[in-house]
Amino acid sequence: MMSVGDRFSCRCITRSALVSRVGVVLVFCLLLTGGLIARADALTDSSTNGFASAATEVTNTASSGSSGSNLADSSIAQDFNPTSSSLPSTNQIATAPTVTPAADTNSLEITNSVPAAETNAAVAKLAMATYFANTRQPEKAQPLLVELLAGNVSEPIQKSALFELATVIHSENDLPRAESIYGQYLERWPSDIKVPEILLRQGEIFRQMGLNDLALGKFYSVMTSALSLKNDQLAYYQSLVLQTQVEIAETHYLTGQFSDAADFYTRLLLNTDPSLNRTQIQYRLIRSLAIIGRNEQTVAQAKDFVLRYPDADQVPEIRYYLAQALKALGQNAEALQQVLLCLREQKSRTENDPQSWAYWQQRIGNEIANQLFREGDYIDALLVYTDLAELDPSPGWQIPVDYQMGITYEKLSQPEKAVETYNAILARETEVGTNTTSALQAVFDMSRWRLGFIQWQTNAEAVDHSLIRSTMPPLDLSTNLQTSTKP
Repeated sequence: MMSVGDRFSCRCITRSALVSRVGVVLVFCLLLTGGLIARADALTDSSTNGFASAATEVTNTASSGSSGSNLADSSIAQDFNPTSSSLPSTNQIATAPTVTPAADTNSLEITNSVPAAETNAAVAKLAMATYFANTRQPEKAQPLLVELLAGNVSEPIQKSALFELATVIHSENDLPRAESIYGQYLERWPSDIKVPEILLRQGEIFRQMGLNDLALGKFYSVMTSALSLKNDQLAYYQSLVLQTQVEIAETHYLTGQFSDAADFYTRLLLNTDPSLNRTQIQYRLIRSLAIIGRNEQTVAQAKDFVLRYPDADQVPEIRYYLAQALKALGQNAEALQQVLLCLREQKSRTENDPQSWAYWQQRIGNEIANQLFREGDYIDALLVYTDLAELDPSPGWQIPVDYQMGITYEKLSQPEKAVETYNAILARETEVGTNTTSALQAVFDMSRWRLGFIQWQTNAEAVDHSLIRSTMPPLDLSTNLQTSTKP
């Protein structure tokens, strides 16, 4: 048996061997860690060049607020899939389909330059940032994206993070910062698949900022850059071109260049792409044609619109342009027909947007009726005034229309009907009471004056008739009888 001293010696030897082994492992781990840190530093210097400034800019300005908060809301904020490129749908004119570009430029694949565990963590962080962006939580999305851009991540993740960051800032309406970040993307990857789409978004930003010439330049650049896309990206190219044509037409329309806008809208209508909002495009085409005075084209497009989309909310406004164009072409009967159709439109069609329908019904009826009155067409004017009075029973609308009807009756030499109308107006004075406005009070006063004038005119005409009868010589019936009985 071993003595106590021998057993103690064995234990010491065992412990010494174990400590030696642990020491060797620790030294190896330290060497390996040092090599990885040096390699990561080298990768960080090369991969984050140009992103540190963007990350710093976002961090410094996030607390100071958006510099473009006073501008119109951005129309670009939408769900974004980091593995695909989906075009924005703006102005409710075209809804571009989701398109998946070439996988070699946008896939979040794990590369040999970054450890797999770190890349998986970055992908998870990007997914979380995208979720926050899609759920309209930019205050949570931005820090994650900035952290990704400042870290050691693969290039595909850098691309997606920078693109998503620009989109988030654009959705917050900070237009200058969004445009700047889009510009950094173009500078870093000038041949990337997303370049045409980024140019499109820059053009939208410039238009929102009122820089319309720069916006048009960006839109036309989309056409040029899209030509370099590969044959397997034909759908992506077609979607880009379609959306760009829409944006060009919209820019001309919003800047008052209606002739150019009409040309582009006409071309868009020839496109059979189902993503186009053809109702909105044709509506804006008709407005443009009406403004520039192309009456024959306005009539043709307006008639087609009413036939194609009889339940559209824009129908009353389209009938207004149609009636005005018909009047300008001298087709008064058809113009009147369009006015009456608008005024007598079924109430079931006005339920979606009753205020808009009421506005255009009142406008088209009032303008056409007054125009007919000025032209001396009192019968047709009275017909329109009668339908106008039935649109709204409120005193503020109905009493002025009734007054116009009274004036029209006078022009038609129907004083009795005029007196009846003016008395009906004055009978409503007590209904209005103290709520009367200065305009309504003026109508009441004019109605009283018109009643007095008609009464004076009636008395004057009666006196004239009596004077004429009193001054006429008596008729010698015997002379006439003798003359008529001579053989």
